[in-house]
Amino acid sequence: MKASRLAAAVAVAASAVLAVSAPAFAHVSVQPEGEAAKGGYAVVDFKVPNERDNASTNKVEVNFPTDHPLASVMPQPLDGWSVKVTKTKLAKPLTMHGEKISEAVSKVTWTATGKGIEPGFFQKFPLSVGALPEDTDELVFKAIQTYDNKEVVRWIEPQQEGQEEPENPAPVLTLSEASADGHHGSSGTAKDASDTSTTAPAPSTSASSADSSDTTARVLGVVGIVVGAAGVAYGVLAGRRRTEA
Repeated sequence: MKASRLAAAVAVAASAVLAVSAPAFAHVSVQPEGEAAKGGYAVVDFKVPNERDNASTNKVEVNFPTDHPLASVMPQPLDGWSVKVTKTKLAKPLTMHGEKISEAVSKVTWTATGKGIEPGFFQKFPLSVGALPEDTDELVFKAIQTYDNKEVVRWIEPQQEGQEEPENPAPVLTLSEASADGHHGSSGTAKDASDTSTTAPAPSTSASSADSSDTTARVLGVVGIVVGAAGVAYGVLAGRRRTEA
């Protein structure tokens, strides 16, 4: 009976730990390569993991914020993917660096020409973007992930201050302040991208050894916590046994 209680305690602890840690593996996210400074240009990576065991991701669509439009968005060619950059006319033209801008990028779409993102893998989609706005601390994108079984996951929910993270959070790019010498920091280029579709000749696997190491470390950490919880549960039951004796 006591052994059953111990097993139940361990199972509950393991379930709680996994429930807390699981979302960290699943979200579509965006991070700069280096820094993304206000007013400058940067290279950013949209990281898309495959959440399914029986389907591959074959399409990724990233919608750009309309309240802070970006005039220049240039994709990096990826093996096994075609890419299309879509621009939209602005209702109110902008003036950036002394130049009048009448249109901005509204969407970038990647479509798999090969196997896509298979189960157990992720893919990074790099973009050179700019000029980044100077009147906000972050840019919120809306991403749509499509699987080859026709399932669609919409990563479009904004994070509300003071509330728990939503189930399908939208990717958020945090902007840093420009340096004191006036340089904005740039990893990309300042040229505009036209509406184009580029198909790479051959597919490639989207695995990353660095991400695998990170995942392994997280799993080992979870296992350690579960083992620790089992030890605590055993100690409690042992104490009760001595008391009852």
